[in-house]
Amino acid sequence: MILGKTAFVDLTAGTVRIEDTPEELVRSFLGGRGANMAYLHRLLPPGADPLGPENVLIFGCGLLTGYPAPSSGRMNISAKSPESGILGDANMGGFFPAELRKAGFDRLVITGRSPESVYLYACGGALELRSAAAYSGLDAWQTQVALDDDLGGGVRTAAIGYAGENLVRFACIMNGHKNAAGRGGMGAVMGSKRLKAVVARGEGAPPCHDREALLERRRELNAYLHASKVIEVMGRLGTPLLYDNHVRVGALRTKNSQLNQWTSDLDAHHVEEQVERMVACAGCSVHCRHVNKQGGEGPEFVTLGLMGANCGLENVVDLIEINNLCNDLGLDTSSAGTLIPWAMELYQRGIIDDELTGGPLEWGDVPAIKQLLLDIAGRRGFGDVLAESTQTLAQGTLPAEARDYLIAIKNLPQSDPHDVRYIKSFALAEAVSSRGADHLRNRPTLDIMGLADEIRMAVYGEETVAAPTSYETKEIVVEWSENIFATIDSLGMCRFVCRGWNSPKLLSYPEFSELIQSAVGLEVTPDQLEDVARRVLDLERVINMREGVTRADDTLPRRYFEDPLPLGPSQGHHIDRTEFEALLTRYYRRRGWDDEGVPTPERVAEIEACTRAASPVGGSSPAPVGRS
Repeated sequence: MILGKTAFVDLTAGTVRIEDTPEELVRSFLGGRGANMAYLHRLLPPGADPLGPENVLIFGCGLLTGYPAPSSGRMNISAKSPESGILGDANMGGFFPAELRKAGFDRLVITGRSPESVYLYACGGALELRSAAAYSGLDAWQTQVALDDDLGGGVRTAAIGYAGENLVRFACIMNGHKNAAGRGGMGAVMGSKRLKAVVARGEGAPPCHDREALLERRRELNAYLHASKVIEVMGRLGTPLLYDNHVRVGALRTKNSQLNQWTSDLDAHHVEEQVERMVACAGCSVHCRHVNKQGGEGPEFVTLGLMGANCGLENVVDLIEINNLCNDLGLDTSSAGTLIPWAMELYQRGIIDDELTGGPLEWGDVPAIKQLLLDIAGRRGFGDVLAESTQTLAQGTLPAEARDYLIAIKNLPQSDPHDVRYIKSFALAEAVSSRGADHLRNRPTLDIMGLADEIRMAVYGEETVAAPTSYETKEIVVEWSENIFATIDSLGMCRFVCRGWNSPKLLSYPEFSELIQSAVGLEVTPDQLEDVARRVLDLERVINMREGVTRADDTLPRRYFEDPLPLGPSQGHHIDRTEFEALLTRYYRRRGWDDEGVPTPERVAEIEACTRAASPVGGSSPAPVGRS
C-alpha cells in the first residue's frame, strides 16, 4: 500500500519531524477528517486553551486528495475551536489541498507558538519555516499574491487575513478568492500560533498504485456524473440554485429567523447576471464556483441566505460586495451572517443600544454592515464584541436575555440558511452535529425530495417515513447521512458528486472502494468503509465529551421550539420538545450510545486503541528549521 508523509511542526522550538503516515492509521481512519480526529485525540490536552500554544492545528489531505479521482481536491483543517470551545474542524477545496499532497505531505500537525510571524513552505517532501514579517497586516488574497510573486510563481497558499491575525474567533483560512476553511475559527488558531500562511509547491503527481486503472475509472464516473441533471445545473448555477427552493417552501432564515421567506431578488438568476464565468476546484469537472464581476468569487447559497436575507439585504450587487469583503478579511460568512443579524434583532428589541453599538444597527443597512465587518476584523468598538462570537455571552458583554435570540448550537452559530422548524430531520442533524450547528456534517437533503418508497429503501436499506414534517424514522436518515459524509471528508472528495447530498444516486461506497484500491492499493470493502465512518463519529463524540459535551448540548435554539414559522407553506411549524427528545434518544440508540449519548466503555477502548498509531513514533530526529 502506498503511504505518504506526516510532518510534526513545533513552532515554539522551530523544529520539524517527518514520518511515514502509519498504515494502521490509514486502515482505521483513511485520511482527511478521520485521521485528523485520531491525531487530535492523541495530542490535544483536554481543557486546552484554543488560542494557546497547546492547541494542535492539523492540515490533513483526504486519502484521495490530489489523485485523479472525481472531485478529489479537498482537505480538513482541525483544532480545538476558539469559537465553540469544542471540536473544531473545517473542510476546504480549491487548489491548495492537492498541491500539499503533490509537495509530499499527507498531513501537517502543528503545535506551539512561533516567537514571530512565520509561514511554512512545503516542497519536494521538505518543510521550511520562513519569516512572514513582510506579509503582516495583508488581507488573505493580498498575502497569497505577494507570496506567489516572492516565490517566483507556481505555488498554492492557505493564508489568514486581518481577522485571523487579530484572533477573531470565526476567522477563516483562505486559499484562492473564495475557498475557505470557514467553520470554527481555524484562522484564529493560525493567528494565535503566529502562522500567517502555509505554502505548497507540488512536484508532479503523487505515487499511484494503478494510475491507468484510476484514470479509466475516473473517465467512466465523470461521464456517469455528467449524465445527472443535478450536476448539469450545479455547473451552470452553483449553490445559489438552493435559494429559490428555500423561499418557496418557507424555510429561509430571515432577519435572525423572525421570518422565513424573503425577496427573489437574491435568487440564482440574479446572481448569474453578476457572474463572469464558472470555475472548478482541483480535480473537479462540475465547475460550480462563480467568478463575480466585482473581482472575487461567490457568493454561495450560505452567503446569499445569511449575509443576504438574514441581514435584510435585497440587492444582489450589495451582497456580492459584502461576500468579497468577508473573503478578503478572512471571515466565516456563516458566523458573520448569524451574529450580525442576532445583534440587529437585539437592537430592534432594545436589548442593546447606541451606547454599545456606537450607532444604529438596522436591517439592510449596507454601509453599516460593511463597517461592522471591518470593525470585527480589526477588533474595534462593537466589532470587538462580535469578534468574540458566542463567547461574548460567557464574558458577560451582552445582557443574559441576548442568549434567547442566538441561533447557535454548542456555541457554534448555525451555518445553514435553512430554518429547521419545518423539516424535522434537519432539526436533529443540526442538534447532533459534532462541531455544532452545521449542515455539512449530516444534512439529510434527500428527505425533502419526495422520493418513492423503493428509492428510499435502496438508499437507507430500511423503511423510512417520506413526510419531512414527521419525526418518525428521521434518526435513520440522519445517521446514514453522517456516515457517508464522514467517509467523503476522510477521502477528500466533494459532496456534490456523492450520494445523499443532492441526489439518491451518484457516487457511494462501492465506487469509493474501487478508487481507493487503484489510488493507494488498499483493499477495503463498502461495509468496512461504513465501519470507518462510525469509528470517526464515535471518536468525535469522545473528543467532545472530554470538553464537557453532554446530551443537554444536543439541542436547538429556543426560537425553534417556541416560535412557529410565520410565513408560506411551512407556516405554523415548530419543533415539539417531547417529540424531539424521543427522536434524539432513538438516534443515540442507533449509534450504539446510551440514552445520555455516551458510547459504551468497550467501544471507547476500541476506538482509542485505533488512535495509538497517531502518536509520533520518533523514527527520525527533529530537524531544526531556520527562520529566514
